[in-house]
Amino acid sequence: MTGFSVSLFVSSFSNVASYLSPIFETIPSKAVPARIEKVVSLVSRTGRDLQRYDNSGYRQVVGCVPYRYKTQQVNGTESKEIEVLLISAQKGKGMLFPKGGWEIDESMEEAALRETIEEAGVTGELEEKLGKWQYKSKRHNIIHHGYMFALLVDQEFERWPEAEMRQRRWVGLDEAREVCQNWWMREALEAFVDLKCHIKEVEIEV
Repeated sequence: MTGFSVSLFVSSFSNVASYLSPIFETIPSKAVPARIEKVVSLVSRTGRDLQRYDNSGYRQVVGCVPYRYKTQQVNGTESKEIEVLLISAQKGKGMLFPKGGWEIDESMEEAALRETIEEAGVTGELEEKLGKWQYKSKRHNIIHHGYMFALLVDQEFERWPEAEMRQRRWVGLDEAREVCQNWWMREALEAFVDLKCHIKEVEIEV
């Protein structure tokens, strides 16, 4: 689905919602669910019409290192361990972090969140930018600039746009280092680890 189609869908949905709003107000509150859970679009953006390139013609790509804290008991003491979420590549057997093209109608942060939802089916609090990497695509022989963010996951969807073509797996940091297939994503992981370890050291000192 193109960006135009997504915008058209959102616009149409908003018009319908505006029309139905007065009707909903006349319905007794007990007849309406007290809470409506977040839902995620099951359609990914496709095509390169809105793709962003820099002045050198390098394609701009953005993604996330999604993570969570797993609580466990060690010798009777509760501790928290970081797990990161990896997804399977569309082609090949490797694992990687979610990423995709940064498009001209969105900010870098919006693109990072969108790609993570589309490819991994999770969302949460977007945190620090981990860095910028330059790499060459094996499939298209094009140079890319890749930007990565840390993402503290607070919601994991059972259904998401690329669920039928990708698997996802929570792993510890050591396993992530071993199975992540892209060198620049492994460097992003190390930047993430350095950042989180530094924050933990500061908290201990305080």
